[in-house]
Order: sequence, then structure tokens, then C-alpha cells
Amino acid sequence: MLNFIWLGLVVLAVLVGAATGRLPEVTAGAFQMADTAVMKIALPLAGIMALWLGVMRLAECSGLVQQLARALRAPMRWLFPEVPENHPAMGAMVMNMAANMLGLANAATPLGLRAMRDLESLNRVPGTATNAMCTFLAINTSSIQFLPTTAIAIMAAAGSRDPTVIVGTALLATLCSTIAGVTAVKWMQGWKTFRIDPQLADQPAAAGVPAEIAVPTLVEPAPMSTRGRVVLWVFLGIFAALYLWMVVAPSGYREATAAVHQAIFPESVAQPAAADSSSLNLALRAIGTLSLLAVPCLLLFFPLYAALRGVKVYEEFVDGAKDGFQIALRIIPFLVAILVAIGMFRGAGGIEALKSALAPLLTPLGFPPDLLPMVLVRPLSGSATMGIFAELVGRLGPDSLTSIMAGTIFGSTETTFYVIAVYFGSVAIRRTRHAVPAGLFADFIGVVASVIICNLMFG
Repeated sequence: MLNFIWLGLVVLAVLVGAATGRLPEVTAGAFQMADTAVMKIALPLAGIMALWLGVMRLAECSGLVQQLARALRAPMRWLFPEVPENHPAMGAMVMNMAANMLGLANAATPLGLRAMRDLESLNRVPGTATNAMCTFLAINTSSIQFLPTTAIAIMAAAGSRDPTVIVGTALLATLCSTIAGVTAVKWMQGWKTFRIDPQLADQPAAAGVPAEIAVPTLVEPAPMSTRGRVVLWVFLGIFAALYLWMVVAPSGYREATAAVHQAIFPESVAQPAAADSSSLNLALRAIGTLSLLAVPCLLLFFPLYAALRGVKVYEEFVDGAKDGFQIALRIIPFLVAILVAIGMFRGAGGIEALKSALAPLLTPLGFPPDLLPMVLVRPLSGSATMGIFAELVGRLGPDSLTSIMAGTIFGSTETTFYVIAVYFGSVAIRRTRHAVPAGLFADFIGVVASVIICNLMFG
């Protein structure tokens, strides 16, 4: 599937560029995206990967990952029947999903790459995506979103009266897209086109798995002492008190929200004005504060818990972090391939051509033509989508129905091709099977649900 999509984008880019006289833009797009893939994505990702892989190693050695997987055994066993209950992949996938729900992209991607590495250790056909990998990718591209922070920040910066209006619509839309993605991936895995050769699947799981991908054997940590339990409960009590204070105190929440915006969003997005606390319900304040506290508290909690269980935290952290640079290097060819094709297609004017062709068909269905460029770019490029969304909000106003639809779509869909290139590239998967159509179907349902829900609620 990905072979045809990649070749189609390149061929169409050259043909459309030649027909429109934009071949220089096609060339510039290819070189620019090749540079972006290496210098702005892969290499910066190495440091973040090292950090979170080290933290994951501490979580494994302390037994936290295994406990988390056991707590969610029933739904995870239904979603991933091929993965053993106590396998590290279960805990890594749960942590990735939780990070995605809270909008913690910097943590979600490294945790997702670690989950893919663990799933590859069970792969009996190296180079071919397993059912578990495809299911995990479908959930990633359609993840339930509690707080679409980026979309809220852009709308607030544009002066929206209530930028949080998209929280409910995005949550409903992502529920629809997640159900659609899981249903599609489970249905498609039985298709003859995507079925794995039974003779190949009978190979032992260890066959062809590189040594750097093999999951390390974990030693059961020592039981926690009484003093350690006291220290842990004191830490949890302090965290709970801080969390409740930030949720209840309006000034604390406003300061926390401003800090989140400053840390997460690029310089091109202006700082939103402090939101009136009366317009934010308790649930939204609770989720926003949790997003703020999640990363620093996890970075403190995992080493503390591991130390209280007798784990040599520095040595284990370094042992886990050493794979970060290797994974970043491994995804470079896959990133260059997909991003160059996308850059060429955009440079040739392919997105504008699709908009002109589809607008007459979608307008009678209640789909504003102004949304088309963002919808078409969304599976291809996150930064380009954010730019289109910001321009649309500035042009039409942040409180217009089209802007609310755009914010909901931005918060309820994913850059499917980027996710697939990064995640599958990290474990050298070339035959993606049904992951691409399932992910695109989830994106499609997310867009349709966003338009319908916004029309019903605000139209």
C-alpha cells in the first residue's frame, strides 16, 4: 500500500508541476523536506528518545510497567491478543495512549517507538507489520483527545470568546474515529490481501530480530521497605495537594496554563490572554492541570519509585537511554522517503488542485470549502496543518463555525503518514499491510464526525 502511495505522490508531483510550471517548487520542496526529516525531526528526536527510553527502563526494572499492564489486562488482551499479558509492550502501549490522550506529544512519540520495538521482538516475519502493530498504529492515529491544547492556543491567540468550545466536540469526534479505526483494523486483518503467509508466521519469534531490538530480560525488583512506602505516600500526598490547589485556585490555573502554552507552542503562535476561570468548568481545569504536572512528576516519580525498590537508577537509566540515538538514525531513511514525496506534491500545487476538484461536491453536504486544504494536508504534515489552521482562524475569525470545525478536526485527527513512517521506520517495517488504510479511514471518520457534530451543536 505505502509503495503505491509514495510512487503516486512522486509521479503526480512531477506531472502536475510540469503542467502548472511549478517544477522549481517541486525541486525546492524535495530538498527542503529532506533537510527537515534529518535536521529538524530525526536528530532532535534522539535526545528526547534517550530521555524517555531511560525513564521506561526504570519503570520496567521497578515493576511499574508490569503492574500497569495487569491493571488493564482485559481491554488490552482484546485489542492485542497476540501479545503475552506480561510482555513489556503492554505497559509501553498503555503509557503511550495515556500521553496521547493528554496531548503530551513529546512523551507519546518516544513511548510509542519503545512499544514498537517491544512488538518487533514478537514479530515472526521481520519487515512485515504484525496485527498488533497495525492495531497500535490505528489507535495512535485516532487517539481519544481530552484536551486539544494546540488548537485551543491558536484560537485563544486569535481572540476567541471561548477557545475551549472545541474540547467537547473534539472528544466526541475522537471517540468516533477511535471506534472506526479499531473496527477497521480488526476487520481488514482478515482480508486475503493483508493476510500473512501461514508458513512464514510459523517461524519462531526470535528469527531475524536484530539484537538491539530484542527486549531485555527483567529481574524482579526487591520488595519495598516500610520506610520506602512512607516516602512514596508522602510524595503522592504532596502531588495530590499541589494538583488540587492548581485545579481549585483560578490564579494558579491561569499561571499553569500560560506556562503550558509557552513550553509547548512555537514562537509563531502568540500567547493567549489569560482565560476567565468562570468560563472553564472543573473537568477542563482538572485535565489542563494534569497535562502541566504529568511530565515533571513522572520524571520524578519513576526514579524515586525505582530507587525505593532497590533499582540502581543511574545505571539502568543510562542502559535504557543508549538506544535513543540508534532509533533516531534508523528512522531517517523512512522519514526522508515519505516527507520528500509530500514536499514535492505540495510544491507542485497538488493540494490546491484537489481543493478545486472536490469543492463543488462537498459544499452541498455542509462541508465548507475552506476546510479542504487543512483536511488534505492533515495526514501528511502536522506543521503545515497548523499553519493552515492559524491562517484560516485569522481570516474567518476564531468564533466562526468553520474555525470551530477546523479546530475540532485539528484536535481529532493525526498526521497518519508521518506516524507510520516514524513508528514503522524505527523497526525497519516495509510491508505495512492494512495499517495505512485503517489509519486513513479513522482520519476520514474523524473529519466527518467533526463536521456533523459542529453543525448539530453550533450550526
